[in-house]
This record gives sequence, C-alpha cells and structure tokens, in this order.
Amino acid sequence: QVQLVESGGGLVQPGGSLRLSCAASGSIISINTMGWYRQAPGKERELVATISRDRSTNYADSVKGRFTISRDNAKNTVYLQMASLIPEDTAVYYCNAWIWVTGASNWREVWGQGTLVTVSS
Repeated sequence: QVQLVESGGGLVQPGGSLRLSCAASGSIISINTMGWYRQAPGKERELVATISRDRSTNYADSVKGRFTISRDNAKNTVYLQMASLIPEDTAVYYCNAWIWVTGASNWREVWGQGTLVTVSS
C-alpha cells in the first residue's frame, strides 16, 4: 500500500505565499517524477508543475516565476512554494507521483487526496 499525503493548504490573501508539502509512504522501491496538479471549481484538473528524480522541472505558463517545485528524495517528499498568489490560483491542489512499489512490474501512478488553497481578501 502506497499513499501520498498533502499538507499546507489554506486561506491566503492575494499577493501572499503558501508552501505545500506531499510525503509518500508505504512499500516504496523508487519514486520517479513527482508533481502538482490543481482543479478549480467547474474546471478540469490541470498541470501545475512536475519535477523528475534528477530535479528537472516543468511549469505551467500560468505559474512560471511565481511557483517553485522541489523535492527531497531522502524523505520521499515534494514541495510547492507558491508566491504572489492571485484569486485565479484558488483550487484543490493534488500531489502526483510515479512510484515503483514492492512486488510491482512497472511504475504506478499515485494521487494524493488533495488540499484546498483559497486566495481571497
């Protein structure tokens, strides 16, 4: 059994900052790409940022220059530092990871339960 647990969401004023964390636990052999996605009310889930095991990163155009993704491989954890937040960033943020679990024959895609970020004055 493998799971991703997110933390760090909440209410923040426009222009503010917030840091999300996501820790993977369970029978993990290795973790490949990790990332963050978000889903705003009435919209489809979209990519926010991804980071490979060697820390190559990819960002959605809407967050470039404002958000920073990072990871700690020793802790099986990925972070999302969000700055200069705007109301349009309001969404449920989901952690995602490709994990090789014990006894598996290929990588498994795992999702967290989501954490709500609300940007409002």
